Amino acid sequence: MDDEYAFSLQELTAAQLVVGQELTDEEVRRLQALDEAERGYSNALHYLSYRPRSEEEVKRYLERKGLRSEQIEDILNRLDRANLVDDQEFARLWVENREAFRPRGRRALYAELRQKGVDRQIIEEAIEDVDEDAGAIKAAESRVRRLANLDRQTFYRRLLGFLQRRGFAYDVSRRVTERFWHQVQAEQESDSD
Repeated sequence: MDDEYAFSLQELTAAQLVVGQELTDEEVRRLQALDEAERGYSNALHYLSYRPRSEEEVKRYLERKGLRSEQIEDILNRLDRANLVDDQEFARLWVENREAFRPRGRRALYAELRQKGVDRQIIEEAIEDVDEDAGAIKAAESRVRRLANLDRQTFYRRLLGFLQRRGFAYDVSRRVTERFWHQVQAEQESDSD
């Protein structure tokens, strides 16, 4: 302004201006506020580009960026209108991803989603169809080979603990541990024959 650098603007905001245009102090403040909102929205889009996020995660991120609560609310509304934040879809995708790549029990999934700020009702809906037995079996498969040469007590303690730390219920963990113990024993017997 007046042939001197005053402040930067996002392209979208700057596109409204023309060379030689005179701005009042109020217009300058409005442009700066508009630019701050656009920067916040751009930051939120960048944050969402890595993986889906819950609304609360985006809110916390924008708070860390120093935006005011009314700006954050406006940005979240824009993201919601663009279908870029949806806690139900986020929870569904989170559970689906965990089941496919890093199986967890209902307890662990519930805790993870609560930590991400997802509403309890949405979490309950997302985890209601989780097959804990199948998840525990999948999780245990990655660990059993390392435990195969252990005695029964150590095998049980380690595999059972492993499954419970991943949020599987005790009865599910015990059943799966028992199944794999018998499987390992059968394989060892057939190898020794």
